[in-house]
Formats: sequence, structure tokens, C-alpha cells
Amino acid sequence: MTKLVNDPSDFPAELVSGFAAAFPHHVREVYGGVVRATRTPQGKVAVLTGGGTGHYPAFMGWVGPGFADGGVTGNIFASPSAAQAVSVAKAAERGGGVIIGFGNYAGDVLHFGDAVERLRAEGIDARALVVTDDIASAGVDEIEKRRGISGDLPVFKIAAAAAEEGMDIDEVERVFRHANDRTRTLGVAFSGCTLPGSDEPLFTVPKGRLGIGLGVHGEPGIDETDLGTADETATTLVEALLKERPEGADGRVVVLFNGLGTAKYEEMFVAYRTIEGQLEAAGLTVVDRLVGELVTSLDMGGVSLTLVWVDDELERLWKAPCDTPTVKMGQIAGEELTANEIQQVESAEQAIPEADDAGKAAAARLVDVLSSVSEALAAKKDELGELDTFAGDGDHGTGMARGSSEALASAREAADAGAGLRTALGRAGETWSDRAGGTSGALWGALLNAAAGELSDTGAPSADDLVRAAKAAVDAVARVGGAVAGDKTMLDALLPGIDALGAGDWAAAAVAAQQGAESTEQMRPKLGRARPLAEKSVGHADPGAVSAALVVCTIARHAGTAS
Repeated sequence: MTKLVNDPSDFPAELVSGFAAAFPHHVREVYGGVVRATRTPQGKVAVLTGGGTGHYPAFMGWVGPGFADGGVTGNIFASPSAAQAVSVAKAAERGGGVIIGFGNYAGDVLHFGDAVERLRAEGIDARALVVTDDIASAGVDEIEKRRGISGDLPVFKIAAAAAEEGMDIDEVERVFRHANDRTRTLGVAFSGCTLPGSDEPLFTVPKGRLGIGLGVHGEPGIDETDLGTADETATTLVEALLKERPEGADGRVVVLFNGLGTAKYEEMFVAYRTIEGQLEAAGLTVVDRLVGELVTSLDMGGVSLTLVWVDDELERLWKAPCDTPTVKMGQIAGEELTANEIQQVESAEQAIPEADDAGKAAAARLVDVLSSVSEALAAKKDELGELDTFAGDGDHGTGMARGSSEALASAREAADAGAGLRTALGRAGETWSDRAGGTSGALWGALLNAAAGELSDTGAPSADDLVRAAKAAVDAVARVGGAVAGDKTMLDALLPGIDALGAGDWAAAAVAAQQGAESTEQMRPKLGRARPLAEKSVGHADPGAVSAALVVCTIARHAGTAS
């Protein structure tokens, strides 16, 4: 149990601030995480790592010369928002594009995917790449579905070294994917972990038992057995990983033996002597190794073993020098930014792009629309929440009300500061995603930001401009969320609406969206948390579709007034 806690809700933010204060020569804090405190050459690809807090040294502890350019941090075991990822990316980006690496968890896929969409809309080449090293989370025929765990470290390190060498973004992506293809991990757990401020563990392992393949957030494993000796545990890990030797591997491996939180270094060393001995007995050559806490899970009791089957390129990049708070290899110099340079960067990040009078007037009209949207969603909060209880956790109404309210405040602040339509709508999207949380927050953030990307801060938008923005918004929801018509999602309201919109018939779009939302009553959900409860949801409309239709209807009323 975590003992040094103030307000548990402030724990993630306070630990980031404390980390930055502890390592000022390596990192500086920005909204959403940390970036290097040292100079980075112009044109270099920025490599970001990211995910929830609670896994230190992942992900902030890997920021520094030769390794990551920035670390994006969410709440405990929760994905960062797209707005946080965009903030860190823009602070780290130096003209070569951005690669965001993460561990293939659903929330991360959604929010980092949204962040990539936003960065691309601003002209920044951005890629979201996943690590899939956990052999317990899916079979060899579904490797793309595997989670990323302690294999994050070597994959990120190797890709970051490629970026440090000056490779372009396509080459860094190739190296990332190659390293991931050659990385395999298996973990075992002796006990669960406890969230800060909680009295009970998030999950448990029966006393005297060993959870094989149990995920770092309590995801189900593949087996459970009696907890044996150090040698027996080591053998379990080695034998499982040897069965997954990648095709073409020549027998050279980098070994990472990782403590998940409460495993002591002394007992890990006892087990590691067996691990290395068994690898050598299997004819492998250990070219390098790391033993210690590399990717943790708060106070979870357990260990994991990672093998990276290297070739000449991967071995060279793994051994390339780096200097971070927690991983140091060789010698590499990092020249710290001056206070004036930091101030210039931060000022540029906060600047409002220039807008003309027509653009400012359009931003003011946007604020009026968002005000009506916020009022409408607040009025339907309880109804939307009740719909969400049939196959969800009942928070959709609260999330939509909070997201729209915060988006309104952000757009109003931007408009009052002289922003045009594009900037005000983009700020609203960032805030909606950041403050609403959950899947709907990410999708509405993606929707608004995609629409903003089709508009301008100068001139009044034409009817064609607004239609193009609406279509881009719906396309972004489909792309980021991965849903199609009939999956019982918000798209079942938005797709009919956009088809009916035509050249700008918002009244027809509203009717079609409403009908689309009603049609979800007899559908079975095929995605997300609602899928396992499909039968329970039949007979009830999808709350995401209902709220989307409500927004379209509200926009239509404003369009009718304007005309």
C-alpha cells in the first residue's frame, strides 16, 4: 500500500512535478508529462513514450539524450488524454516528425491515435506505434493483439537510438517495428497492487500461488500454479520464451529481468543466475542484460523476463549511449537549455494564431453553438447516464456534460483572446478530450479537432467549408474508434446524418441522426466494454448515438436561425 499520499486524486500530478524537480538536468515538466531539458538538433525525429503512471521508471524515467525526447503521463494505470500527448509532442518536436510508442492498451490506442490525428492536422508527421511483447495476452496467431509490458523499454530504446543517429521517420518506424517483432516477455505475479489512497488491492493472487501471465493491471493470465523455488520460477519463464523464438533469430539475445514492484534485488539476483545459465545451455549468446525495476506496477509482487533476439543493427542500437534518470549506457553529452530558451519555447506553445475580424466573429458564433450544446447535454445528463447502465458504467451523461462544458469554457477563453474559428474549435476539442475522459471524450476530441483542421482563422466559413468540416469530423471518429455502421456506436447516428447533410441541409441531417440513434435499440454492440453485455443492451438505444444526435439537432437549430 502506498503510504506517502496527500490527496489521492493529486497523486499523479504531484509525482510528475516531484520527478521533474528531482532530475532538472534531464527533464523539464510540461502539460501532460516531461520533455528533455537538453538541446535537441533540428530535424531529429522526436520519440515519445507514454501511458499511465504507476509503472516507474516507465515512462518518464527514460527521457534524456540517446533515449526518449518526452514522456506522456496519465493518471494511475490510465491513458493520458490526446491533449496531453499533443502538448508533450509539440514541446519535443524539432521538425523531423513524432513517433509515440506505447503498450497496446485500448485507452492508449484511442487517445494516442487521436493525438496523431491532431498533430497531422497541424502539419506534423506523427505516427503511433505499439509494443506487443506479452506472450500471455494472445497467441502467436494474434500477435497484434498482445499487450506491451516490460518489452517497452528495449523497443523504445532501440528506436530512440535510431532517431539519435539521424534516421528519418520512416526508418525509425521500421526499426521500431523490427525491434518489436524480435521482443518477447512473460511475467509472473505473487501478489497484487494497491492504488494510492485505497485500502484494498486492485487484484489479488492467492497466498502460495503464482499467477503466470497475469497483467500489470490485473488482466487475466494463462495459468496459476504453486509458488515454487527461485530456480523453478526462472525455468518457467525461460522455457516459455524459448518456445517463441522469432523466425530468423541467430541466437543473440538482450535479457531484461524486471521486478514489478516489491521483488527485492537480492532475490532477483538469485533467480537471474539460473536464467542466464539456462539461456547459455540452450545455445544462446547473452550480449547484454539489465536486472532491476524496469517497468513496475506500483507495489505488485512479481517479475517478468524479456528476451530481445538481436541482429547486428538491433545490438548496435541497443548498446548506443544514452543518459536518462534511470537508464545510462556509455557516454553522451547533453547541453542543457537556458532559462531564456525554455521561456521562448513555452511562449510559442501558448501563442494564439492571428485572426481577422471575420474569423473572430466565426469564433464568437462557435461559442454560442457550444453553449447550446452544453445546455442540451446537461439537461439530458441523467437520461444518458441511465442508458449507459445497461451495458456500461453509467458515466456517459456525466462525461458528456463535463466535456461539453469544459470545451465551451476553452473556446470562450480562446475567442476572448482574439482567436479565430479554427483555433477556438481546436482548443475546444483538446479540452473536451482532456476533461471528459473515457472513450467518448477521446472521440469527441478527435471529432472537433478534425473539423477544426478543415476550417480557417481568417474569413467567414462558407456552407461548403462547414460541410467539409463535418465530413472530416465523422471520418475521424470512424478512423480513431475503429467502428463501422451497425456496431451500435455514435457512428450509427453520425453516418446517416452526414449522408443527409448533402450540401448543407442541417435540418435533414438532424432528422436522419435522430432516426439513426433510435435504430440502435435493436442492435448488439460489437466493440468496447458493452460487447460482453450485448444481450443486456438490446432494446435500449446506444447512449453515444443518442448524445451525438442531440448535438446534431442542436447545431441544426443554430443553422436554421442563422439562415
